[in-house]
Amino acid sequence: MTSTPRRDLRVGLIGYGLAGSVFHAPLIAATEGLALDTVVTSDEERRAQARAEFPDVRLAAGPDDLFARAGELDLIVVASPNKTHVPLATRALESGLPVVVDKPVAATAAEARALAALAEERGLLLSVFQNRRWDNDFLTLRDLVERGGLGDVWRFESRFERWRPQPKGGWRESGDPAEIGGLLYDLGSHVVDQALVLFGPVTQVYAESVVRRAGAEADDDTFLALTHTGGVRSHLHVSSTAAQLGPRFRVLGSRAGYVKYGLDPQEAALRAGARPGTGTGTGQGQGSGSGPESWGVEEESLWGRLGAGESPLTGGGSPVPTRPGDYPAYYAAVAAALREGAPNPVTAHEAAAALDVLEAARRSARDGVAVRL
Repeated sequence: MTSTPRRDLRVGLIGYGLAGSVFHAPLIAATEGLALDTVVTSDEERRAQARAEFPDVRLAAGPDDLFARAGELDLIVVASPNKTHVPLATRALESGLPVVVDKPVAATAAEARALAALAEERGLLLSVFQNRRWDNDFLTLRDLVERGGLGDVWRFESRFERWRPQPKGGWRESGDPAEIGGLLYDLGSHVVDQALVLFGPVTQVYAESVVRRAGAEADDDTFLALTHTGGVRSHLHVSSTAAQLGPRFRVLGSRAGYVKYGLDPQEAALRAGARPGTGTGTGQGQGSGSGPESWGVEEESLWGRLGAGESPLTGGGSPVPTRPGDYPAYYAAVAAALREGAPNPVTAHEAAAALDVLEAARRSARDGVAVRL
């Protein structure tokens, strides 16, 4: 007796800007068991882009058109501007549909927890796209920490820095609080989430947040100092104004330190048109490769170094092979959660804990004081 193949879960994607076109659409399409059914965008150029890459995709001009067909879909992905995340996720859940929301899921932890409560009440999946948990450097560091390779970790330094001296404009750099723009909520959502995953809850937050570029409205150079309940101190930097980029990670422990430069290659590969599982990998960080096995792999010269007593730039320490980055693992986990009841890869409660820290950081920077949680 032969079994009937399960049909793919049909996904409606709201938004086809950077998040939708570079991250969500390609990753959804590459995930076994998921099918990109509909893309929502009113922008004609983006509609043409979506149709060119996914010829069978249906297009909708707005969320109303999508939700009118809610019964034909199995998952909604919200990749639209930050201020729309809560209302669109709420609407999806009230329509009886599981939902993935890009980070930050909300402006406040209270809003995130209210969304989580609604999802739990309806018995629906609500997951937050914290893709940087699957960066190559973070996967490598997490493994080092869990294996005790550093001893007791004392300080975690994390930098997500760029050199963009001219503002690009748009909602991400808007000074209107309703837009939830600025680096604190953009890149800060990543570095705070990583710190919490590695070292657990936070008891105190201190932050400095500055608008440095002429014509900029939202914070473009921000520093956070976190005190974790276990004693680890996290120093987190996010900046668009770093003329010299520091190490992505510098982690100091009682036995050794780990220093890693360079960003995970997956975003650059996706922007360049490479796709996981299609024979085009990240090609050792250069945007093209010889097969699916090369996805997320970086060249050996970028491996971090583990050691004590000397700078890695002068030969100190030993190279640590960087684990391949694995953004596809996020949507594979979402599919497993929907199909099999597997764990949610990133819960709204976890996102709310990060928002507690971001809200405290905003208060700290405004008032010039450390904020206890």
